[in-house]
Amino acid sequence: MLDMFKKKTEYLFAPFAGKIVKLQDLNDEAFAKKILGDGIAVDPEENIVKSPCAGEVVQVFTTGHALGIQTDLGLEVLVHIGINTIKLNGKGFTKKIKNGDRVEVGTPLIEIDLEYIKENADAISTPLVITNMDKVKNIKILKNENVEAGEKIIEVELY
Repeated sequence: MLDMFKKKTEYLFAPFAGKIVKLQDLNDEAFAKKILGDGIAVDPEENIVKSPCAGEVVQVFTTGHALGIQTDLGLEVLVHIGINTIKLNGKGFTKKIKNGDRVEVGTPLIEIDLEYIKENADAISTPLVITNMDKVKNIKILKNENVEAGEKIIEVELY
């Protein structure tokens, strides 16, 4: 019974070293207007995308440009590498995980060809978006500059 009064908090961690970018500053309406959910983006400086949270990989796009993770508390997190990278048809992405895999913070998810993506996609900014905002009571962005891989960047309070 007292569990219902216990604060449930999740943290999302930087998937790689890079520069923080606000979603509203992205050149993609779905992310900028937070249609898919709320979060933050990071411009990568590394070629390995690491898990921003612990949980289960629930969907890896066949192209390798995006994936979804569900945490143990039920938070759904979309990691979308770059803007309009679906048009690359998987070129520049090497998946290190598959649907159903259990991941921890820092587990390698996808290896990217950073230079290829920079040259061929609309942007390299990688949004981390919470797609089930109905479970979110409050979201707090903890960083607004450069980050190292594994740094806490988002605090999420759940209902």
